[in-house]
Amino acid sequence: MEDYTVSIDGLHGRKIVLGVSGGIAAYKAAELTRALGRMGADVHVALTEAGERFVSALTFHALSGNRVWTSPWDERMENGMPHIALGRGVDAIVVAPATADLIARLANGLADDLLATLCLARDCPLLLAPAMNRQMWENPATQRNVARLRADGVIFLGPEEGEQACGETGPGRMLEPGALCEALVAFFTPKRLAGRKVVMTAGPTFEAIDPVRGITNASSGKMGYAVATACARAGAEVVLVSGPVAVPTPAGVRRIEAASALRMRDEVLSALPGADVFIAVAAVADYRPAETVGHKLKKSGAAMRLELVPNPDILAEVAARPDAPFCVGFAAESHDLDAYAEGKRRAKRLPMLVGNLLADGLCGDDNTVVIYDDEGRHPLPRAPKAFVARQIVEHLARLLPTAAG
Repeated sequence: MEDYTVSIDGLHGRKIVLGVSGGIAAYKAAELTRALGRMGADVHVALTEAGERFVSALTFHALSGNRVWTSPWDERMENGMPHIALGRGVDAIVVAPATADLIARLANGLADDLLATLCLARDCPLLLAPAMNRQMWENPATQRNVARLRADGVIFLGPEEGEQACGETGPGRMLEPGALCEALVAFFTPKRLAGRKVVMTAGPTFEAIDPVRGITNASSGKMGYAVATACARAGAEVVLVSGPVAVPTPAGVRRIEAASALRMRDEVLSALPGADVFIAVAAVADYRPAETVGHKLKKSGAAMRLELVPNPDILAEVAARPDAPFCVGFAAESHDLDAYAEGKRRAKRLPMLVGNLLADGLCGDDNTVVIYDDEGRHPLPRAPKAFVARQIVEHLARLLPTAAG
């Protein structure tokens, strides 16, 4: 089972109808049902007759905690119209898997089973996650049907390329449950940063002494990647210049690897044209060795002297540009947070800075931060970094109109 804790609050209170049609990818729908429930969604499954040949209604009932609907004649619905009542008060209908047959029927307005009728009678968004053989997906008839549904406002999630149940490889594979969860969270996130380009840094830097040794900072990259995720969900074009971390690239984010401070500076300056926002979350090493040895140094037992030279201050350089974007800094301090964080903000003339004590968030999953801006300090309660990041982006978005003029 995948870990969905990154987005644990992303669907809280959402009511979702999950349609399951007849394809082998229906087994993923069972995992998706459980994942959506863990993320706070109230999931109601509409299962086709063909879908039930792959996964039973009992399975979906157990995973969702709600009754499963299979027939337009289901007498459990008091008014006798489950195709109408089931779609009312729903935030979205998500069909996963959406087979070629179902897509064709929906494109032509057919209503010959509960799921198709429900989709036709809806007054909420409809999102389809296609799943089929690559030749079925690439067939001109399927592509015409997809184009017609997109023109009607239906949203397609995938498909992706990969190995298929038939043994072939190509487009038509249904997105994995984790990717579908992420897509749904992004769909429901207000697009506060739509049309904005955000360049940001995250993770540590590694300043090489020799091919195997170096100077670095303690940073997991989790906070920076959470902020990148929140920006992408808010509709921004995000370029993430990252030091060496073991964190997956967020959906919708362009990641550029930059191990050293000098490389990170070069990549930031290269990505900066057209940027509206620059967010410096990376724990950049303040110093680097004056010289890097090209071979592995041998241990001699004697003392070793290492000359260090200052690294560039990437944030200060970007903030001092005449065409500087809206700059957001991060400061992790061991003590006197207010004095050091606000001092850093003023010294670099930043409109916004996020500060935290090392003991509150370094390399962990939760964080306690304070946002500093021209209006003062704004403490945020301790929470998972994903939730903290979303609040940071909300605060950023509120300041942007004034900053962008």
